Amino acid sequence: MTKTTATAPVLGTRALNRATLDRQLLLRRSPLSAKAAVEHLIGLQAQNVKPPYYALAARLDGFTPGELSGLMADREAVRIVTMRSTIHTHTADDCLTLRPLVQPARDRELVNFRKGLEGVDLDRLAVLARTLVEAEPRTMKQLRDALLAEWPDADPQALAIAARCKLPLVQITPRGLWGRSGQVVLTTAEHWLGRPTEPTPTPDATVLRYLAAFGPASVKDMQTWAGLTRLREAFERLRPVLVTFRDERGVELFDLPDAPRPDPDIPAPPRFLPEFDNLLLSHADRTRVVPSEYRGRSWQGNQAYRTLLVDGFLAGVWKLEQDTLVVQPFGTLTKAQKGEVAAEGERMLAVMHPQTSYDLRFGPVLR
Repeated sequence: MTKTTATAPVLGTRALNRATLDRQLLLRRSPLSAKAAVEHLIGLQAQNVKPPYYALAARLDGFTPGELSGLMADREAVRIVTMRSTIHTHTADDCLTLRPLVQPARDRELVNFRKGLEGVDLDRLAVLARTLVEAEPRTMKQLRDALLAEWPDADPQALAIAARCKLPLVQITPRGLWGRSGQVVLTTAEHWLGRPTEPTPTPDATVLRYLAAFGPASVKDMQTWAGLTRLREAFERLRPVLVTFRDERGVELFDLPDAPRPDPDIPAPPRFLPEFDNLLLSHADRTRVVPSEYRGRSWQGNQAYRTLLVDGFLAGVWKLEQDTLVVQPFGTLTKAQKGEVAAEGERMLAVMHPQTSYDLRFGPVLR
């Protein structure tokens, strides 16, 4: 621990929790538009179609699913693999800047498929794949089969992954639209948006944006969020314009000087979050949201559950089961907490499913 870190003010777990909730628009609902919120949050995790919609419903006042769906239809927002090699919903502008930023991680990802790509010229593959998907958007199977015809001895899955890593491939609509269905069909971001990707930016501006949405945070926290390494240099360049704290373990945390850091005792209303919400995935140390005794409780294998926050922390999971919203807490909720959760659940249902009548019940405590 450096002398500077040792003397920095300590932020306890609740202080970090409230600061992060505030920046994640979860301490109080925001009047921001869906587009402004997606930009502020630097994208929404979107392995499945519905999570970005539920993520915004929890955060925004006056949100309707049609607002985000309209952005997708108008090509003002897109679905693309970016941070952590996972699909995110980004604004068009962020798609064109963040995808080049994470290219080093996509290049490293290809190392895992080296054996299946023996004899494959990756630069030539990128050119061919671009020609194919820009001539006509293609499913991953169609793209894989076309590449396999060129490199018949290569591993088909490795060829498809190589195309995804080398090119900024977006999932075109109707995939991602609310109330619509559609298989994954791909073309390049440049082709879909009608403009080129931006030159690869330095990470400095993204560090500032990350802190605005997820801070206070450590270097490792941001590296976890971005799936990148070697970001220490960017933080050090920015140190003169940042403030520093330390957590209860002594880890140095960086922050924007004027960013909100609310009183740790300020109330945090219940929130229903989707599976894969970035709130739970964007820090190396997740104890600011996930109590240590509940670590791993929102996952089973590769399946993530929809999660419930009570008093700002992970407190259970939820699901829609036919005509019932089922809430399954991890611990005992007080009568008052149950009332607040029920009211929030009814509000969420009114926003997301206004044409359907749901009951709400609390399932047994999940041990």
